[in-house]
Amino acid sequence: MKPLTTEQLARRANLSGIGFETTDQIEPVEGMIGQERALDALRLGSGIRAAGFNLFVIGPPEVGLERAVRTLVGQQAAAMAVPSDWAYVHNFSTPRCPRVLQLPPGCAPKLKKAIGDLIADLGVALPAAFDGQDYEARRSALDAEFRKKQDEAFSTLAQEAAASSATIVRTPVGFAVAPLREGQVLKPDEFNALDEGERDRIHEILQGLERKLERVLAAIPGWDKERREGIRRLDRETARSAVKHTIEDTKNAFPDLPQVLEHIDLLETHLVDNAGAFTAAAAAEDSERKSVIRQAGNFELFEINVFVTSAGQPSGAPLVEELHPTLGNLVGRIEHQWQEGVLSTDFRQIKAGALHRANGGYLVLDARSLLIEPFSYLALKRALKTHLIKIDSIDQMIGLISTQPLEPEPIPLEVKVILIGDRMLYYLLWAFDPELATHFKVLADFDEALDRGAGAERNFVGLIASLLRRERFQALDRGAAECVIEHAARVAEDAGKLTLQVDRIRDLLAEADYWASEAGSTVTTRASVERAIREKDRRASRVRDRLMESTLKGVALIATQGSDVGQVNGLSVLGLGDFTFGRPTRITARVHPGTGRVLDIEREVELGGPIHSKGVLILAGFLAGRYALDAPISMQASLVFEQSYGGVEGDSASSAELYALLSALAQVPLRQDLAVTGSVNQYGQVQAIGGVNEKIEGFFDLCRERGLTGTQGVLIPASNVQHLMLRAEVIEACDQGRFAVFPVANIDQGVELLTGIEAGERGAAGEFAPESVNARVEVRLRAFAKARRRQAADAAEAGK
Repeated sequence: MKPLTTEQLARRANLSGIGFETTDQIEPVEGMIGQERALDALRLGSGIRAAGFNLFVIGPPEVGLERAVRTLVGQQAAAMAVPSDWAYVHNFSTPRCPRVLQLPPGCAPKLKKAIGDLIADLGVALPAAFDGQDYEARRSALDAEFRKKQDEAFSTLAQEAAASSATIVRTPVGFAVAPLREGQVLKPDEFNALDEGERDRIHEILQGLERKLERVLAAIPGWDKERREGIRRLDRETARSAVKHTIEDTKNAFPDLPQVLEHIDLLETHLVDNAGAFTAAAAAEDSERKSVIRQAGNFELFEINVFVTSAGQPSGAPLVEELHPTLGNLVGRIEHQWQEGVLSTDFRQIKAGALHRANGGYLVLDARSLLIEPFSYLALKRALKTHLIKIDSIDQMIGLISTQPLEPEPIPLEVKVILIGDRMLYYLLWAFDPELATHFKVLADFDEALDRGAGAERNFVGLIASLLRRERFQALDRGAAECVIEHAARVAEDAGKLTLQVDRIRDLLAEADYWASEAGSTVTTRASVERAIREKDRRASRVRDRLMESTLKGVALIATQGSDVGQVNGLSVLGLGDFTFGRPTRITARVHPGTGRVLDIEREVELGGPIHSKGVLILAGFLAGRYALDAPISMQASLVFEQSYGGVEGDSASSAELYALLSALAQVPLRQDLAVTGSVNQYGQVQAIGGVNEKIEGFFDLCRERGLTGTQGVLIPASNVQHLMLRAEVIEACDQGRFAVFPVANIDQGVELLTGIEAGERGAAGEFAPESVNARVEVRLRAFAKARRRQAADAAEAGK
């Protein structure tokens, strides 16, 4: 079998047809390329206004999901109407339930200023009204009327008492009636010295006078109540007269806002009802008057809490990105403050959340961040379901608060929510949350790569030019641009595609720009791009180098020359962060007579994952299908990844395990200067695997360190040839005949490469070609079966 040609080992870019020397001559491509399906979904989801058509955007974060949403949805938002302002105010009938006012765009700050000016004017007008001569005269008249009634009543009673030789005296506990003799109050011993008839007469007179005194005393509270009611009417009339013109001026500034007019009327009613408190402000010293006025009027109840405003946003709907979607940051919160040792709050402490700020526009959230915050996802779904934003705290959600907190009036919600996450998270939510389909009806799925062609490469160069100008990097020459395209194909793990992970390309351009500047170049060349790639790998390659060192020192046993029975070099891929590399691994097999079981040692010790175990079970199916035509397999085999102390997952080594197993059965040695990768099915077909470039390069690096012999190489699935984008160093070695890559379509082709012996096919008589590998395997299996039958017969004979 011939190895792959250098043209098959990597697809080189050729941009000569575009006709440019540097990317400064290229027209930048704005926006995204190759994402038409996802962008159409974004346009649909952001444009349709029906309920439930919120968006879930999925894809690798490196493709620029946030940037795409920000750009496209931002254009939609800019064309929409500016949403209403919202303000919270005191609820005079139910203070624990603040009212919300919906206001025209930009109106909330104006209302706040108007009410502030109103408060300032009232602070002057009200005390002045209660400090005026007219008020004082009318109040004095009310007090004089009360005193007149009281004096007249006592005067009349005193005259009647004097006519009856008695008088009204004041005692420590009130008033009393006492008898007189010769103008003097009769003392008790003098009263007792009178004859009984005189005492009875005086006693009867005194009782009559006391009854009249009681009636006078009982009437005084009523007269005082009339006085106080008169004062209250006077206070209300004075306050109403003082605030009338100021209130009317404020109302005239908002003639078409019924909610505002209603609130101002409530303010006026509150002021009039509490007008008496301003008499203290009128009597206060100038230094204390301002404080007394505010306390008297409870002016803080008049203030406007500008909750959400579009002031400063001349046009368009909001596009809000909430990076930390806690419950409070999402639906708003109510703050508290310490006042005289007591934790208190009021409507002024209500703070807006992201849903409030995005109301009337778009809200962008990271799905993972949303889900890890307690109750945030539930609160979002509730808001979308009810179309209302209700402010709740975590304490309220879990029922920890026994007191009555503020319950602000909910705000109607009209928002488009855009969740951004990865595919796994989306499909997990879809499986376990039936409400996801109700609230997020539009999926925008961004691709990782686009098909590579002349048009795609031209667009990709335009994308590179756009990134360079946006980040203010120096231009690339044509060779550098070709190198970036080749790297994009390698990142996509497919020579026929280009990665759309724009962030990774931008990072490469940034590093290449740095190395070009270090070299004193004004244009970034291929050499600078290649160095950026090498240096990035070098920074992350400590573990790879230590593993290489252990192999070169003989600690990890990997042979790169000679031949051995039941032993083959498999290839695995290790990923550490965003750095992946290939590593050769020795796979061995042992066989002996048995019950047909293929023992996976990795699985037995729980180091093998389910996919790896599946691959081993497929081997048993292959053996039975090929060799157990007239009798069951009478073999037991064990397979293991030697010196593997971590988990083993995936089936990419199943073909290597089968080669080792066939070698052990046929007792035919396998070449150790070849490494193998590829999965296998029950029919012996070798199937594609991932990480093919890293695997080839991992074995190449080991062979290079030990010295390339010209016989070394790697067997890969033929279906992986389209994915090859190998390093220039590997391609050069293959071109010089010092290394080789062989495409294998089935196990028999691999067997012949590894053993140098014909694999063998069944002839017309149903037998494999003599001395072929398959024939040797079958002969060995028949020997195992014969041994098993002999052991069974001996056991039966011994049991008689």
